[in-house]
Amino acid sequence: MATFNEWVGGARPRTLPAAISPVLVGTGAAAAVGASDSADALLALCVALALQVGVNYANDYSDGVRGTDATRVGPVRLVGQGLSAPSSVKFAAFLSFALAGLFGLALVAITQTFILIPIGIGAIVAAWTYTGGDRPYGYRGLGEVMVFVFFGLVATLGTLYTQALTLTLPGLLGAVGIGSLASAILVANNLRDLPGDAAAGKHTLAVRLGDAKTRSLWVALVAVAMACAVGTALIRPWALLALGSLVFAARPVRALRSGATGRELIPVLAGTGILQLAYAVLLAIGLSIGGAA
Repeated sequence: MATFNEWVGGARPRTLPAAISPVLVGTGAAAAVGASDSADALLALCVALALQVGVNYANDYSDGVRGTDATRVGPVRLVGQGLSAPSSVKFAAFLSFALAGLFGLALVAITQTFILIPIGIGAIVAAWTYTGGDRPYGYRGLGEVMVFVFFGLVATLGTLYTQALTLTLPGLLGAVGIGSLASAILVANNLRDLPGDAAAGKHTLAVRLGDAKTRSLWVALVAVAMACAVGTALIRPWALLALGSLVFAARPVRALRSGATGRELIPVLAGTGILQLAYAVLLAIGLSIGGAA
């Protein structure tokens, strides 16, 4: 039976910046039009965190029962390492999804943004079918695309819309930047797991592109995020603060350029999460400075 610490490890805390960051930027974009609301932001954060934990447990369950996790490195695998019964991990995943749904319904009811209900349902379905179901899209190289959509565009713009009841160009650019960095987290994860995924028949984007092109993709995604900050600065000049997050890209870049593989790439995954969180904090501050546009 898994210990508490192993359950925490199974939730993969290093991926949580992908849930926190879009809420920060969406709230910053709302502040830029004088419409930020801390209570709505907190509910949006609860939705995002519950969804992220849910997808992590769902991946643990689905990859575990498929045998994909048998030879992987990195964080604890509850099912793959035989630490917990598959049914328990599946229950944890669906409990997390249920919490995300409850928090989401509360947010929609308070803000009267009922248009977000089908989008929220779509997010939960996408979280499960990443590695679950008969045709998991994560096994076909589409994981990064869906992460960009749901943990970039949907989460950031959804946070903005529930507070401001409108969408803005800075919000859209911020969503693209956050989505790019969220995808970079998955790229780092899949680069680390590339040999095991290839052997198990999991055709992630990293497996399809190969080692060298996957490393280049990580750099390109970070570059897109920084370009979005520059573009946002044309409207909200203090958004340039987000470029300060590049200091956190140094260590991952060194590891990628060194040809690190396997466990040696774990700092790249952790570092990308820190990079995204720093980018989100600085961009949110930059969007907020100067008050409503």
